[in-house]
Amino acid sequence: MSAKGQAPPINDYGLIGDCHGAALVSRAGSIDWCCLPRLDAGSCFGRLLDWSRGGFCALSVSDPGPERPAGAASHGEQAYVHDTLVLETMLEAHSGSVRLLDFFAMRDGGARNPRRELIRIAQCTRGIVELRLELAPRFDYGAVRPWLRRASADTFTAIGGDAGLQIYSDGDIENRDESLHAQVTLHAGERLRLMLRFALPHLIDERVRDQVGPEEIDGRLLQTIEWWRRWRARLRVNEPDSLGLVRSAITLKALTYAPTGAIAAAATTSLPETPKGRRNWDYRFSWIRDSTLAAHALAELGCESEALRFRHFIVRSSAGHAEDLQILFGLGGERRISEQELDLEGYRGAQPVRIGNRAAGQLQLDAFGEVLNLAWRWHLRGRSPEGDEWRFFSELVEMAIMRWEDPDHGIWEWRGAPRHFVHSKAACWAAVNRGIRLAEECLYQAPLRRWRAAEHEIRQAIERYGYDSRRGVFVQCFDESALDCASLLLPVVGFVEWDDERMVRTADAIREELSEEGFLRRYAREDNLPGVEGAFLPCSFWLAECYARQGHTEEAHEVFHRAMTASNHLGLFSEEIDPRSGEMLGNMPQALTHLSHISAAVALSRGSDTADRATVSEIDARR
Repeated sequence: MSAKGQAPPINDYGLIGDCHGAALVSRAGSIDWCCLPRLDAGSCFGRLLDWSRGGFCALSVSDPGPERPAGAASHGEQAYVHDTLVLETMLEAHSGSVRLLDFFAMRDGGARNPRRELIRIAQCTRGIVELRLELAPRFDYGAVRPWLRRASADTFTAIGGDAGLQIYSDGDIENRDESLHAQVTLHAGERLRLMLRFALPHLIDERVRDQVGPEEIDGRLLQTIEWWRRWRARLRVNEPDSLGLVRSAITLKALTYAPTGAIAAAATTSLPETPKGRRNWDYRFSWIRDSTLAAHALAELGCESEALRFRHFIVRSSAGHAEDLQILFGLGGERRISEQELDLEGYRGAQPVRIGNRAAGQLQLDAFGEVLNLAWRWHLRGRSPEGDEWRFFSELVEMAIMRWEDPDHGIWEWRGAPRHFVHSKAACWAAVNRGIRLAEECLYQAPLRRWRAAEHEIRQAIERYGYDSRRGVFVQCFDESALDCASLLLPVVGFVEWDDERMVRTADAIREELSEEGFLRRYAREDNLPGVEGAFLPCSFWLAECYARQGHTEEAHEVFHRAMTASNHLGLFSEEIDPRSGEMLGNMPQALTHLSHISAAVALSRGSDTADRATVSEIDARR
């Protein structure tokens, strides 16, 4: 496996997945990141994080066409097949062209019985092309060089550790230097097919006996296109989709772990927020905050089953006890998520490379409010909590009352000493407020007098210590003056109305003080981490939504369309962006950015209707 070169820009990658595993495909036709059988499993292709050792699966043409101008993106034009997660990459040669289709095979019932098949179909569309295949599986983030064996004339197996791949191709593949190679001549209309099927090492021989051929693989393509288009048909999105809602919704669906309903925060780990820096985190887990907002965004578009399944995931993973609620869980509901550093070179030299996330042990008080907000929205949609669920929710209210005065690590997972973050306090207020309203409307027993007193006490504290009366704006922490984009979420948790004069001034102040080149940084204060991070893309969409709900349509469109320029050629967003160079930073695709994009787009499309002083989702539910 060649050690030359470096990973392309993050912007160059497209996502494919099957709501179990996921992979990133570059515009050059190389799969440089793939985790199977789950998004949070060890990679089988991981040269994104170590170009020399990580493993990859590349298809390329032998005589590529003219080079692009200096500074242009990589080789091929790339797009999704309309309304699907089937990725099309065009590879151009002097003698012809190849259309490369990459996808994970989908089928009905796949939540319980997935195919776990990554398929690549290369079709010559013009002339005659020499196509090269180099396939170098490396399990456990490149630590395990697999045992490669020929199982039949057209099939190899690769096993190592607790992972295995069945590798089928109708091309002539040979094993050379611990990698598989092929060179195939394709005439116009001819295809090369490659299928990578995950299997446990001790079961891989059984999977090999379940042979497939060219016709079956072509059929998988048609079935997958049909599956995604049926799912897209559920979305309540007006045509044409000028705001890009469908692509963000499909991306969130791909980040959903089908067996449990968990929603991963991103498909990658350790893509840096600072070039060659140390702000590198593993986001392949299910955060309570991000996932409740994602569930809400999907429900806004008609995908209520995904939102409902996440609600059940939270209750199950916490075992129905509020004191066992973590801020994040593994995709299967795992609680122990230790953080470790791997001996890898990192994306373009950014170290350390981390797997796991020790933020799982942090106190982030907003989790109480996020779960109660989700329960409240579902009540408004006609799905009120049942008795066992209500006991869990009422415990969360009690936890919020007991702990709201404590400092915490906040929405940004502060790695310094805990602080009194205003957003966290407001979320505790929301937990109590939603608990009171659920108890009243569902006629459940609750100590309402004590809860109302606590609700009033929390509000008074926030308005006294978390509000700068001189400037008339909400601040980041009690008794401090620094601003924080998290304040833009105060109307989302119901603490203030969107058009409250304090929120209007706060939104304007955030845009003025935290903006750089039209994007927003999360905050301006020193955070005890090395390097300067990029602009945080969800914040721009939060501001756009805030302006839209306030009726400031021109400002909303300005902020929204500037944020949209941060997507790549496929409509995918990372977590952050360098405001000056436009380079994507952080893990991608990032669920929080995509769900925030959906919320802002919905606000723009529906206008500033704040009738009955409720959120748009509440208004829709009551209708």
